[in-house]
Formats: sequence, structure tokens, C-alpha cells
Amino acid sequence: MHDLVVVGAGPYGLSVAAHAAAAKLDVRVLGRPMASWRDHMPRGMYLKTEPWATDLSDAAGERPLRAFCRERGVTVASGQPVALETFAAYGLWFADGLGAPVEERMVTSVAPQATGFRVETSDGEAMLARNVVLAAGLRPLIRVPEVLRELFRLRGGADGLVSHSTDHHDLSVFEGRDVAVVGAGQSALETAALLAEHGAAPVIIARGAALRWDPPPLPPMRGLAALLRAPQGPLGAGWAPWLWARAPWAVRRFPAVSRAYDRNGALGPSGAWWLRDRVRGVVPVRLAHRLLRAWEHRGRVRLEMAAGEEDHVVVETGHVIAATGFAPQLRRLRVLDPALREGLARVRGTDAPRLSPAFESSHPGLFFAGPLAAPSFGPAMRFVCGAAYAAPRTVRGVRRRLEGRPGKAAPRAGRR
Repeated sequence: MHDLVVVGAGPYGLSVAAHAAAAKLDVRVLGRPMASWRDHMPRGMYLKTEPWATDLSDAAGERPLRAFCRERGVTVASGQPVALETFAAYGLWFADGLGAPVEERMVTSVAPQATGFRVETSDGEAMLARNVVLAAGLRPLIRVPEVLRELFRLRGGADGLVSHSTDHHDLSVFEGRDVAVVGAGQSALETAALLAEHGAAPVIIARGAALRWDPPPLPPMRGLAALLRAPQGPLGAGWAPWLWARAPWAVRRFPAVSRAYDRNGALGPSGAWWLRDRVRGVVPVRLAHRLLRAWEHRGRVRLEMAAGEEDHVVVETGHVIAATGFAPQLRRLRVLDPALREGLARVRGTDAPRLSPAFESSHPGLFFAGPLAAPSFGPAMRFVCGAAYAAPRTVRGVRRRLEGRPGKAAPRAGRR
């Protein structure tokens, strides 16, 4: 029986595995390394966060992004976004130095056993583990607006009529086609920009009355007064973003309703400052438009939208890309045994697991890392920078379990 099985090999899974290997645990890591970044994000994309906020986490702190870039002769600097291809290659480099091999295998089931868990893979292997960390990443959590779900079910995917932004690694296939991009965040805005640059005719459809753009990062060398007024953190400038990124332990103590506000509103849809000139004046935008209905018409998509209080408009397009983010919902994790999944305590008002300070769920030995931890620890868990906080604490929780002195798991009864 293994000490730990890590399900998922993205930034969070690899970071947890690195800390587990450093702690000399018997750990197995299952998943395609950096799968979301290599397979489900478009070529030509850049990361929104600053280079220093995109490090994976290892116990010795010896494998940050800058070490990889220095070894490969790649220049990274504040104010210069990191290319998707660079970050994906960095993740593979990090995985090669884990001290524990990453097995590129798909997990199909995680079920409880008397002394731990039974983990099954698509190639027929079953393994036993005392602890499991679920770091399944974003792909299982994609959110498609209700209006588009039926078409997505019937004609979904990159070759269909409706897709999610994670369905596309090569947007050049849309050259010469008209595409409606639904959303107003970084994914929507960058997808629209790349479509235009590949010769497509995109239009952005957004519910808000205006697009939001993040300001450039503040200069690192500033006077003390300026630093105190607006500290620069991984999630932006100001005390609130600094707190979310640097003190998730404090965010966890906020009332659930406050954490939900921070997660949904405080870091709401916006585009990176360096993207604005690639969108503004280049891609048409329909602001304050709310989708009402979508249907197929002669191999194309018709969208009925409310524009204002009473005006309804119908537009036709060749394809719709829902760049509408992700939903941290347990019911989307089909890999979990249904009884185990339904029995987990939730954060009040969400379908996300309530987690202990060590990222442990209400089922002893089952830990979560990544976006599903955001309702407990705040929005930093939606970004790579959250791995530096989550990984060491998760492994400490696993070690306490193995040493027979478990920490306090998330309580089973009630919701908070």
C-alpha cells in the first residue's frame, strides 16, 4: 500500500508530488504532465500573471521558473508575459526532477477502502493508497452557460457548433470563419485576439457594460509609502489581492459568504494590460448582451440576446466559443466514488469540499489541491501561485496521517 497517490500532474499535482518526494514518502503520481497547458490552451497564448508568480513549488526552492529559463537561455522579466509554450516546457522540466516518476495514466476511480483508498486506472491497474490528493485541474470543471448546454451536448467540441475555450489548442482552424466568443475575462479576450490574428472574424459577447483591463504591474523599486499604500502581490496591487495570495489561512477564516464574494467578484473577469491593444478597435464587442436562447439553423448557430431591458436581438454565427471559466463543483469529479463524493462536507452555498487547514476533506486521508480548494482558501487557489501555499501544507497533513497523529479534518456535520 502506497503512502500517497497524487491524481493529476498539473502545477498543483506536481508541486504536491515534489514535497512528498522530498519527505521520502512512497508516492505515485498519475496523470499527463501539464495536460491542460499542453492540450487545452491555444498556441500563442501568454500567462496573465507575472513571471515571478508562476513558480511551481518544491521543498528546497531550487526549481523556480527563472532557473529553467536561465538554463534554456530564455529571458523573463517583470512586465513581460510568459508564453504558454515556455510555461508548459517548464512544467515538464520540473516533472523530470521530481524524484518520483510521473505515470501518464488516466485515473478512472477513487473509492474508499478500510485502510485507505483503491485507485483504478484506465489500463486496468488497481492500487491501494493510505492517502489521496486530488489535483485534477481545470478540465473536469469547465462551465458552459445554460443557454448553450443543449447545443454543446449535441454539437459540442472543436469540430461542432459550440465549444469551450479549453477545447482548442490550434485556433488557426477558424481562419475565414465567423466566431462568437462568450465571456469577458482573460480567456475570452485572448481567444478573440488570437482568432483575429489567425484570420477569423470574431465578436465578443459580454454581459457587462464595459470590458475591464488590469493595470500594468507597479515598479518593484518604490518608496516605502508607495509600498504600504499598494503592495504588489501575485494577484495584483493592493492590500486585498496581497491578502488573498499571501494569507490564504486568513481567508479561510472569513465567513463563507465573504469568501464567495471574493472568489466571484473581487477577481472578476478582466484582461491583462498587455492584451488591450490586440482587442480594442480590432475585435467587435457586444456589451450588456445576455444570452436567452441558442439553436442550430442550417449548420450555423443563431443566438437570441437581450440588449438592455427590452430590446432583443438575434445574431447568426458559424461557431460559438464559451470562454466562461470553470465551476468548482464536486459533482463534476466523476472519478470519485459516488457515495464518497456525496458524503463529503461542503462549503456553505457551494458544491466544493470543505477543507481543513491541511487541505483535507471531511473524509480522512482525502485531500484536494487546486481550484476546488478556492471556496475554502480563496481565489489564489485558481492560480499557479497558490501551489506554494497548498503543496507543503497538504504534505504535512499527509505525514500526520501516516505518523498516526492526524490533524483536524474538515468536520462532517453542517455547512460553513
